Amino acid sequence: MLALSMTQMLSEAQHQPGFCAFYDECGRNPSLGDTLIPPIVPCLNYSPARHLTGEHYRRFKEVCPMLDQGEENTYGCCSLGQLTSLERSLSLSKGVLNRCPSCAENFAHMHCMATCSPNQTVAVKVTKVMNVTYLGQPKDAVVAYSAYINNQFAETAFQSCKNVRLPATGGFAISTMCGRYGATLCTPQRWYDFQGDSSNGLAPLDIDFHLIKGHDTTGLPEGVIPYNGQALKCNEVTPSGSEPCSCQDCKDSCPSLPPPPPPPAPFRLAGMDGFLLISIILSCVLICAFLLYVFVSFRMSSKKKKDQGGGKRKDKTKDIFQRKIHPSEVTCANKTSLVAQDFLSSLFQRWGTLMASYPLTVLLFSAVVVAVLSVGLKSIELTTDPVELWSAPNSQARQEKDFHDKHFGPFFRTNQLILTAPDKKGSIYDSLLFGKQNFSGIVSKDLIIQLLELQQKIQQIEFWSEDLNRTASLKDVCYAPLNPSNPSLTDCAVNSLPQYFQNSLENINAKANMTELGVTKEVDWRDHLIYCLNSPLSFKDITALGMSCMADYGAPVFTFLAVGGYEDDDYTNAEALILTFSLNNFPREDPKFKVALQWEKEFLKIVQDYQKNPATNFTFAYMAERSLEDEINRTTAEDIPIFMISYLVIFVYIAVALGEYSSCKRLLVDSKFLVGLGGILVVGCSVLASMGFYSWIGIPSSLVILQVVPFLVLAVGADNIFIFVLEYQRDVRRAGETREQHIGRVLGHVAPSMLLCSLSESVCFFLGALSTMPAVRSFALYAALAVLMDFALQMTAFVALLSLDARRQVKNRCELFCCVSVSAKHSNKPNEGFLLPLMRKYYAPALLNRYTRIFVMVVFILMFCASIFLMLHVKVGLDQELAMPTDSYMLRYFSYLHKYFEVGVPVYFVTKRGFNFTSEEGMNAVCSSVGCDQFSLTQKIQYATNFPDLSYIAIPANSWVDDFIDWLNPGSRCCRLYTLGPNQGEFCPANISSLLCGRKCMNASATSAIRPSVELFNRFLPDFLGNRPDLQCSKGGLGAYDTSVVIDGGGEIIASRFMAYHTTLTNSQEYTAALQKGRELASSITEAMRKVPGTSPDFEVFTYTLTNVFYEQYLTIVPEGLFNISMCLLPTFVVCCLLLGLDLLSGLLNLITIIMIVVDTVGVMTLWSIDYNAVSLINLVTAVGISVEFVSHMTRSFALSTKPTRVERAAEATANMGSAVFAGVAMTNLPGILVLAFAKAQLIQIFFFRLNLVITLLGLAHGLIFLPVLLTYFGTDLYSHSVFPASSVAPLLCVCI
Repeated sequence: MLALSMTQMLSEAQHQPGFCAFYDECGRNPSLGDTLIPPIVPCLNYSPARHLTGEHYRRFKEVCPMLDQGEENTYGCCSLGQLTSLERSLSLSKGVLNRCPSCAENFAHMHCMATCSPNQTVAVKVTKVMNVTYLGQPKDAVVAYSAYINNQFAETAFQSCKNVRLPATGGFAISTMCGRYGATLCTPQRWYDFQGDSSNGLAPLDIDFHLIKGHDTTGLPEGVIPYNGQALKCNEVTPSGSEPCSCQDCKDSCPSLPPPPPPPAPFRLAGMDGFLLISIILSCVLICAFLLYVFVSFRMSSKKKKDQGGGKRKDKTKDIFQRKIHPSEVTCANKTSLVAQDFLSSLFQRWGTLMASYPLTVLLFSAVVVAVLSVGLKSIELTTDPVELWSAPNSQARQEKDFHDKHFGPFFRTNQLILTAPDKKGSIYDSLLFGKQNFSGIVSKDLIIQLLELQQKIQQIEFWSEDLNRTASLKDVCYAPLNPSNPSLTDCAVNSLPQYFQNSLENINAKANMTELGVTKEVDWRDHLIYCLNSPLSFKDITALGMSCMADYGAPVFTFLAVGGYEDDDYTNAEALILTFSLNNFPREDPKFKVALQWEKEFLKIVQDYQKNPATNFTFAYMAERSLEDEINRTTAEDIPIFMISYLVIFVYIAVALGEYSSCKRLLVDSKFLVGLGGILVVGCSVLASMGFYSWIGIPSSLVILQVVPFLVLAVGADNIFIFVLEYQRDVRRAGETREQHIGRVLGHVAPSMLLCSLSESVCFFLGALSTMPAVRSFALYAALAVLMDFALQMTAFVALLSLDARRQVKNRCELFCCVSVSAKHSNKPNEGFLLPLMRKYYAPALLNRYTRIFVMVVFILMFCASIFLMLHVKVGLDQELAMPTDSYMLRYFSYLHKYFEVGVPVYFVTKRGFNFTSEEGMNAVCSSVGCDQFSLTQKIQYATNFPDLSYIAIPANSWVDDFIDWLNPGSRCCRLYTLGPNQGEFCPANISSLLCGRKCMNASATSAIRPSVELFNRFLPDFLGNRPDLQCSKGGLGAYDTSVVIDGGGEIIASRFMAYHTTLTNSQEYTAALQKGRELASSITEAMRKVPGTSPDFEVFTYTLTNVFYEQYLTIVPEGLFNISMCLLPTFVVCCLLLGLDLLSGLLNLITIIMIVVDTVGVMTLWSIDYNAVSLINLVTAVGISVEFVSHMTRSFALSTKPTRVERAAEATANMGSAVFAGVAMTNLPGILVLAFAKAQLIQIFFFRLNLVITLLGLAHGLIFLPVLLTYFGTDLYSHSVFPASSVAPLLCVCI
C-alpha cells in the first residue's frame, strides 16, 4: 500500500514552471551505507517555488549566483539547509575546478538548477522516494530523480572543464570526475553519469541525467522541457566578472604559437650525404695530387739521370761518401740536428757507462726512491662514485645537483621490481558496470596475492644496525611523504597494484551483489581494479564494494607506477606489474646512509631467493639503488684475474722474445727471463711510484687508472726494452772496449729515441690533464708521471740489471741457476734473431717496391678519407647497460624498464634566490590558472608538452603556487580559521567541523583571480605546506610540496621546484637531447621571469634530473675531445722537432701519421659500434701515446740513416727499428689485449679489448706500412744527417752562428 501510494503521488506530480519537485532536507539516504560525505536527501514536496528574501536570498546568491534575479524577483526550491549541503558538496569540486572560473560556474549551474531552480519540475522528474523518519516526523525522502538537460548546455559545460589541470599531478581534474573512464574516454554523458551515481561516495542520491539533442522530444515525459541555460565557454568572462580560464586549462585561451623548429635536417649535397660527398672529393683530390707528385718526380729524376749521362748508382753513392762536403752545402737546420744528436748520444753514452759500472748501487738507489714514493699508497683514495668520476665539481650539472641536494635533499632511493608472467594465459571478464574487459595473465587474482605476499615480506625486513645500535627496519629509512617525522610501516611510500586494495587480502577477496539497470550480478576485485586504474585519485569506487583507490600511506598510486606494458588506456591488459619501494637518500656521512644500504642488501637477498624458488610464478627484473655500484665493483673484482693473466702472458712473451738462443746448450744462459721480469718490475714500480706520489698530494685514483695506466706504461716500457736489448744483442763489442762501455755506447745510440717517445707521451698526458672531466684529468696525470718514471727507471735500474745479466752471460752461468755454468762459449758475432733478417730480406723490399708504394699510399689515403666520413657519424654517449657485466641482473632490469615503463624520469624546474613570489606579478609569472601570464613558468612547460618528441617532456609540471592559490580560495574548505576554542584565529584544517571554523582565510573577490597579499602569502604558506590533503581538501601541500619550497629565516623563498616528467628515454643520446632541450626551456623561462619587477638580475631557473651529471659531458665532449687530443698531438710535433735538431719535416710527417692513426681509430669505432664517450676519450689519448711508439722510433731511425736514397734509408729503418717496434709494441700488446676478450665487463670488452685492439693494429699498420712508404716520398734529404765526420760538427755550427 505504501509503495502504491508513493507511485500515485509521483504520477500526479505535474511538470510546470514555478513548481518544486522537492524541498527541504529529510536526513540521510536510507539506501546508502558508508559514504565519503553525509548523503543528505531532500523531501518530496510538489509545491510552488518560494520567494527568497533576507538571509535566505543572501545565501542563495552566494551559492547559485547564476539563478539570481534580484531580491524582489528571486524564487527557488531549496531551503537554507539545502543551500548549506549544496555548498559543502560544491566546495569539494570547486577545490579542483576554481582555477577555471567558467568551468566551476557551469558545474555549479547544473547542480543549482536541479536543486534550487524555481522551475524545478520542468526539468526534473522524481523517480524514487523512500519513507523515513526525520526529527520524529515521517517524511517521503527523494532518493532518485531524472534530470533532463539540453545536449548543447551539457556539451559546452563539459568542454569548459575537460582540460582543467590538477597542478599536483599534472593530470586532468576530469579524470577524478568521470569514474572508470578517466580523462581520455570521458564524455558529457559519462561525466554527468558519474556525478549522479550515489555509489561514488559523493552523490547523496541517484540522478539519471538525460542529455537531449536539439528539439528532440522522443521519450520525454509530458510537460518536461530539457534545461538549456547559458553555459559558459572556458575562454569567456563569467557574469560575475571572473577572467577567462588560462591556456593550461582551456585550449581556446591559448595564444597562437608557431610550432618549434624541427631538428636540423641531415647535411646533403647533390641529393646524397654531404659529408660522404666531401670525403669522396677529398680522397680524389689527395690521390690525384699524390699521383701528380709521383709523375713529376719521376720525370725530373729521369731528366736528371739523362743530364748526368746515366752514371752508375754505385759510383754516385761512392761519390757522395768520398767527396769533401763544403760547409755552404749544409743548412743551419742540418747543423743544429747534428749538434743535438751528438750531444744526446754522448750524454747518454757516459750515463749508461756509469750506470753499468755500479749496478748494485743503482738498483738499491732506485728501489729506495720507488719505495719512498710508494709509501703514499697507504693514503690512496679510490673514487668509485660515478658522479665524482665523470662530472667536474665546477660543471653546470654538478653545481645544479649540489644546489638541489642542499636545499631539497637528494632524490630518493629507488628499489624496484618489474614482474611479468609470459606463460600465463589471459581472460575476458564480463563486468556489470564496465562490460567485457580483457585481463592479461599477469593481472590475475592469484598473482596479485603472490605479489602482495612478496611485498609484505619485504616490508617486514628487519636487521641489526651497528650505526643505530638497534634493530632497524623499513620505517627507519623509507620515504614517507605524508608523515616524514615519525613514520610507521604503513606511512612508507610503496607503490604497487595491491595498494589499490590498501594491501589488504580481505579487500582483494571482497565480493558484493550489485544491481545496475535491472541486472544483478556479483562485483569483485576486478571491478574495483578497473575503476582504480582509470581513476587512481578516487577515495571510493562506484561498485557495491565501496572501497578506496588510495594507497595505505594516503597518496594515490598512479597507473604507470602499478602496471606497465599497456597500450593506450587498456590497463587491465598490461604485461607487467611494478613494485617500488622508495627510501630517503641520506648524505653519505649520515649514519642512516649505511642503514639504507643494509636494507637494500636484505631486499636484494629476499628478491634473489624468491627468484630462485621453483614455485615462483613470475618472470621478473629487479634493482636496488645500490645495484649499479655493486655490480661495477663485482665485475671489477671478477675481472682482476683476467688482467693478471694478461700481464702474465705479456711477461712470458717478453722473457721468451728477448732471448738469443744461439744453441741448445746455451738455452738457459742466453735466455732473458730475469731481464724480462726486471722490465715488468720497472713498469710496475713506475706505476706504483706515480700512484704513491699523487696519493701523497691528495689526487684520488680510480678503477680506470688501475686498468689502463699499467697497459699504457707496459706498451711504452716494453718497446724501449726491446729496442735497447735487441740493439745490444745486434752490436759487437769493439776492441779495447769494456762491457760497461759497450752498454753505454749502445744506450747512447738508442736512448735519444727512447727519450723522444717518452717525453712526447709524458708532455702529451700532462697537457691532457687540462680536461675538465675528473676521470680523464686524473688518468692523464697518473699516466704522465708513470711514463716519466718508467723512462727514468729504464735509464737507471734496467741498465744496471742488463749489466748484471751481461756479466752472468759472459761467465756462461745459467739464468735461474746462477751456480751452474755451461762449457759452450758465447759467440762474438752479432745476434740478429729471426725477425730482422726476415724484414730486411723479404718485407722491406716487397713493401718499398715502386708499385707497392703507390698502392699503399692510395689505400691509406682512402682509409683516411673514409674514416673522416665515419668519424662524423660516430655515436656519442655511453648507455648505462654497458657499465654492467654480461651476466648482471641489471641488464634484464634495463630491458624491462625500457619495454614496460610508460613514463620517463622526473625533471625539476628549480628556482634560485632573487624572485619575489609574494607579489601579484610574481605569482602570475609562475602560475597557470586564471589570471596568470600566458607565458608563465608553468605555462611554458605546458607548451613544451604539446611537442613531446622535440621537448622530451611528457607531463606538465606540478605547481605549488597554483595549488596554494586554489587552497586559499574562499570557494573551497581548505583554508579556514578557528572562530572558537583556544586556537581562535589560527589555521583550521578542512576536516574540522565548520562550527569551530566559520571564517575563511581570504575574502571573496570580485573576480576569480584570487591573489593573497604579501602578508597573507607569508602567513599561510607554511600552513599550506604542512596541510595533509584529504577528501575535504585535496589541495593540501604536505607530501606534494612540503620539500619543494625552501624559506629562510627572514621569510624569503630562496629555492623552489616544479616537477614535470620526461618522455621515456631509452639511450644516452635521448638523455643528452632531453638535457639540452630542458636547459633551453629553463633559459627562456629565466629570461622572462627576470623582467618581473623586483627580480634580481642574477635570478635563475634551471632543470635538474638525476641523470644530468652523467650526460652533461656529452654536450661538450666532442670539442673537449678535440682540444685534449690536439694538446696531446702538439708536444709530439714539438719534441720530435727539438730532439731531431729542429727537423721540421720529420716532425710534420710524424704528426701526420699519428693524426691518421687517431682518425682511422674513430672511423673503426663507428663500424664496430664503439660509442664516443669519456672512456673512449681516455683510450684515444692513450692511442696518441702508443702511436708515438709506433711512429717516432721509425722517423728518427730514418732521419739518422746514412743510406744514399730515401728508399734505402726507409728499408734500413723498417728492418732495424721496425723489427724492434713490432716485437716490442705490437707483439707485447696483442697477447694481453686478446686475453681481455674473456672479461665479463662489457666496458672492458668494448673499450679495452676492441678499442685497444683497433689502436694497436692501426698503429702497427701505419708505423710499419704507411710511414716507411711516406718517408720514401717526403722524408728528409740525406744531407740533413751524419754524412760527414762528427769532428766537423763544431766548425759547421760556428758557420751557422
